[in-house]
Amino acid sequence: MSKPVILTVDDDPEVLNAVERDLRHHFRAEYRIVKASSGAQALDTVRQLQQRGAQLALFLVDERMP
Repeated sequence: MSKPVILTVDDDPEVLNAVERDLRHHFRAEYRIVKASSGAQALDTVRQLQQRGAQLALFLVDERMP
């Protein structure tokens, strides 16, 4: 069975990459880390993950996004 997914969303590329790096460093053994740079991209990613039967464990989302 595949690892559950942590989806991180941020429109600032530097922040998004830093968060992804930190999450991978701490949680890669237990979770698959996926990133999205917009709300629309995140929704599309969620649809794709659901179609594959992936389990979503956590959404880590920037509070202030357009």
